[in-house]
Amino acid sequence: MNTVLSKKNTVARTAIIDAALLAAACLIPTLSHITALPLYMLNPMLLVLLAGMLAVRSRTNAFLLAVLLPVVSMLAVGMPAPLKALCMAAELLSIVGVYTLLQRLWSAVATRPWASFAAIVAAMLCGKVVYYALKALVIAPAALVTTPVATQAIVALVAAALFCSVQYLTTRGK
Repeated sequence: MNTVLSKKNTVARTAIIDAALLAAACLIPTLSHITALPLYMLNPMLLVLLAGMLAVRSRTNAFLLAVLLPVVSMLAVGMPAPLKALCMAAELLSIVGVYTLLQRLWSAVATRPWASFAAIVAAMLCGKVVYYALKALVIAPAALVTTPVATQAIVALVAAALFCSVQYLTTRGK
């Protein structure tokens, strides 16, 4: 009986967290339009995905979020455009997949901040390669890079540092 209640609580908690993350993914483009700030330069889908990976330690859930974040945002607020949403979903799926693979290969990822940092940076780099390759194929190559590469690198490094720090702090006693 306790196992059933525990499982229901876990599912409910995951659903609430996912709903909040999806709402955040939809609010960010709206805030960008209201404030005229180019929030897209901060790669908000990546940040929301990383928050989801930290809040719900389920790779299945992370893969689901990777697909849903750009699709729900596209359907709810019209951003990103459909083809770009496809590219973004592929990027986010790549990040979760590569990170999961590296996490399995390097069993110390959860306990060593440097390994977690290396794994998430490698995953983000692979995700960008997938994103830009797909974008070049399905969207006009003339508009291939709209956010400066330096900005993307800084955001990725800061996000990776925060991700591995939070992961380390929340798992160090386990």
